[in-house]
Formats: sequence, C-alpha cells, structure tokens
Amino acid sequence: MKHIPRKRFGQHFLCDGGIIADIVEAIAPVPGQAVVEIGPGLAALTQPLVERLGHLTVIELDRDLAVRLRAHPQLTVIESDVLKVDFTAIARPADQPRLRVVGNLPYNISTPILFHLLEQVDTVADQHFMLQKEVIDRMVARPATSDYGRLSVMLQWRYAMENVLFVPPASFDPPPRVDSAIVRMVPHEQPAPLDVQRLSDVVRVAFSQRRKLLRHSLGKWLDEQAFTGTFDVQRRAEEVPVAEYVALAQTLGR
Repeated sequence: MKHIPRKRFGQHFLCDGGIIADIVEAIAPVPGQAVVEIGPGLAALTQPLVERLGHLTVIELDRDLAVRLRAHPQLTVIESDVLKVDFTAIARPADQPRLRVVGNLPYNISTPILFHLLEQVDTVADQHFMLQKEVIDRMVARPATSDYGRLSVMLQWRYAMENVLFVPPASFDPPPRVDSAIVRMVPHEQPAPLDVQRLSDVVRVAFSQRRKLLRHSLGKWLDEQAFTGTFDVQRRAEEVPVAEYVALAQTLGR
C-alpha cells in the first residue's frame, strides 16, 4: 500500500536516485560504524546506507512507517519523537562510543533537533543532514552578512560545518516549496569551554534588536549583569565574530 505523506510530520520523501547516491558518497559510510538515521521514511537513503554498513539504527515517529521498517532484518527501529531520544544511550558498542548521525530532517522542527543534538554532542562523531537551504545558509554564515545570527554562533562554536550538496524540490515526493541542501557538521575536538546557557543568553539578547547597535540591547543587559570587562557595543550583533561572543560568555561565566 502506498504511504500518503503526512503534513503534520512534515513528510517529503527523497526519490531522486542520483541525489541519493551523492548523499551516500558525502557520508562515506564504512562497515561496522555506529550510524543513526533520523526520519528514514520510505528507506530511500536507508537502504543504500545499510548495504554499506551492515546494520543501521533508525528513528521514526510515523507508526505505519515504523512497522514497515521493522520488517528489515538489518535495522534497529526506534519509534519515537527524535526530540525525546537519548543519543548517549544509543552510543554502543563501547569501542565506538560516538555516533554518526544522518537524516532528512522535518523542516518544521529542524532547529529544535539541531539544538537537541547540540546538548548531546559529546557522543557525536559527525552529522550529515538534509535541511532547508535557507537554514543551512544561516548555519554556515560568516559575520557581517544578513544570514549571520543566533544559529550561526551557537553551532559554529561547537561544529565545523559546510554546505556539501544542493538538492532541488523535484528530488522529493511531494516536492517542498523550498530549496534544500546537505550540511556536514563535525564537532570541534577541543571547543572553547563555557556555560552553554550563558552563551545562549548572550547571543539571544545580542540579536534581539539586530538592526540597532548593541548598546541598545546587549550593552544594557551587560550592565544588568554587573559586567566590568570591556566589550565593544558600538557594533551591530551581526558584526561580532563567534570567538568574541564565546569569550564574552566565558568571562560572564566566571
């Protein structure tokens, strides 16, 4: 029976064989690696991955799809909302404690998923995700550009990222109304140590009035925090490099 895509799950199924092959090449799976796929759907990417890996763990929320996937002898199926999944509990065996995570993420909750994984990044070796191209543009954006914002800073602090493949709407059934792309995310081996919540607070306040100089937003907030250090607030939020936001968060966390 043909599966009808469900809007509430943001389902758009990848169906372009050439794009699928390019994605698998970008991931470059090796037999025996611990890989988790988020949102396998109709297994378009799942099958070529498991053929290379030998075994694959998949996370699927749609009950009907989960039933189909359980019939595959080389899959471990976790039927759950990915935002409730503890990736540290999946990281097995002990000699491979870090996971490779891949998937065509539901575009309507892609940012929450990225932040959920950020909380568990110590158990991740790398991530390859299909996302709305506009989101990836923000993830990899450099300072002094219109795409540079909270997502850029929070993720670039912890990951090296690159846009590795453009994916047009026609590659899906049904086709989405937006362009898509594949992002590669590799955790930094030695990220700057800091209180993540403190960095999140700094960046949230800074970009709350991104069209104004920081003295109107972050400057006032720093005064409230009794900040005694130096930080140039005569700039707009998008002009401040990631390293400066990180350094400020570290100072405030002491």
